[in-house]
Amino acid sequence: MSLSQQNAIEQNLQNVREKIAAAAQLCGRSPEEVTLLAVSKTKPASAVEEAIAAGQFAFGENYVQEGVDKIAHLAGHQPALTWHFIGPLQSNKSRLVAENFDWCHTIDRLKIAQRLNEQRPADLAPLQVLIQVNISDEASKSGIALEDVAELAAQIMAMPNLNLRGLMAIPAAETDYARQLDVFSQMRDALKALQVICPQADTLSMGMTDDMPAAIAAGSTMVRIGTAIFGARDYSAKQ
Repeated sequence: MSLSQQNAIEQNLQNVREKIAAAAQLCGRSPEEVTLLAVSKTKPASAVEEAIAAGQFAFGENYVQEGVDKIAHLAGHQPALTWHFIGPLQSNKSRLVAENFDWCHTIDRLKIAQRLNEQRPADLAPLQVLIQVNISDEASKSGIALEDVAELAAQIMAMPNLNLRGLMAIPAAETDYARQLDVFSQMRDALKALQVICPQADTLSMGMTDDMPAAIAAGSTMVRIGTAIFGARDYSAKQ
């Protein structure tokens, strides 16, 4: 990776952090309430290393094997890195997620939760998990309906190797801020409802490069930012 690319990632991270801080302060929140998840899918481990050098320690991966390879490459790093699986999860890949990742954001059915619970190694802490909600009711998107959250949450809470932390959503693309805010506010209300039965649920994973300010205004605690940090993605490299 060239020096200019290294500097670009460092500068991009600084820019994103400043935008998070500005969005948080605008709605009376502390910037520390919002975790920045750097989405490193399709990017080489060297790009992740440059982000680490710039003080970024939480990363999101969409493709299981690509993520596992990076986790192995960067194993033993201090301070410890936190790896979040944020892509659709097929049951035949669940073991790799259970054995390698710290978080899974995309649980949308009981079968996946059961497999992750059964496959989580006994020597690891429980897997931190989020239920994915299809908040815009898109046929092309994973996730469950809002009205189904409580049932799945109760089932997950009975699994000793999973720790239900909250909800995740990828709303339909929308350029109007007011409409973005309306959708994200539905997620905020859903988390409040979940907290009635699951008090430890403290996480709302929502907001990407184009809708981050609205997500933060609505209560997001974790934003997933990729292109604004690492640049355009090369999907030909996807594993």
